[in-house]
Amino acid sequence: MLVAAGVVFAGAVGLLVLGWIRRDRPGLPLLGESERLNTGMVLLFGMAVPLVVVSALFVVANVFLIRDTEAPAGDKTEMTVTAVGHQWFWEIRYPSSGAVTANEIHIPVETSVDLVARSADVIHSFWVPELNRKVDMIPGKTNRIELYAEEPGVFRGQCSEFCGLQHANMAFDVVAEPRQDFDAWLAREAEPAQQPEGAEEQRGKREFLASACASCHTIRGTSARGTVGPDLTHLAGRRTLGALTIPNRHGDLSRWIADPQSIKPGNRMPDLNLGGARLRAIVAYLSGLK
Repeated sequence: MLVAAGVVFAGAVGLLVLGWIRRDRPGLPLLGESERLNTGMVLLFGMAVPLVVVSALFVVANVFLIRDTEAPAGDKTEMTVTAVGHQWFWEIRYPSSGAVTANEIHIPVETSVDLVARSADVIHSFWVPELNRKVDMIPGKTNRIELYAEEPGVFRGQCSEFCGLQHANMAFDVVAEPRQDFDAWLAREAEPAQQPEGAEEQRGKREFLASACASCHTIRGTSARGTVGPDLTHLAGRRTLGALTIPNRHGDLSRWIADPQSIKPGNRMPDLNLGGARLRAIVAYLSGLK
């Protein structure tokens, strides 16, 4: 597609150059003054060439590229990951282990991953440019695509279908790592939340469960079973908050809880008027969920 677009672009630039050369010399016989020739150029470059190029790209994409980039066949699938698009975060599930996280997908290198794409509300589009083409996430429909990383690294993904106010801040990371590192990470993610040890962390847990936080979020191993917001069971182990909007640091987490709308306007987390000792306790508790 880049090569085809480059050729078309070069042709358009060439015609612009010709027009610029002839701007003050209408009699210059570069292309002549023939009306038939001018009409022919319009038909050739304005209709025939675009039609041929677009048709060729359509055939190549649907006959070759789609086949080579679609989800692996059942006998070739080495693992399955489910990504559910929400306004505006990504819910990530690992069916084989029961692990649930958000905005961060971990995969082992040199492994064919069947990425199952779904939506919880509107149309989203899952796209990791360095790993594969985009795939739409349509309410009521399941689409699939393959994720395959040849070497370790962190690959940025992005929703590529406008889905509302914070569409631009709906990003995620795909972390490709050696198999042993991935297995260790997945085992931790599948476990319930660890129990708080310090007095402030214990108070934070009580405050979290007694507030509206527990109505919107899940923390496995506790009575929090909300499904509106991301699963927070291992929140402290994530790299970012708000779908890559801000880094996952103690101060940023505190700012997010205190006033989420100032950071990501329109998100579904309301201002709960948490402050002072209550806020510090909740932040201390969540910061220990690794």
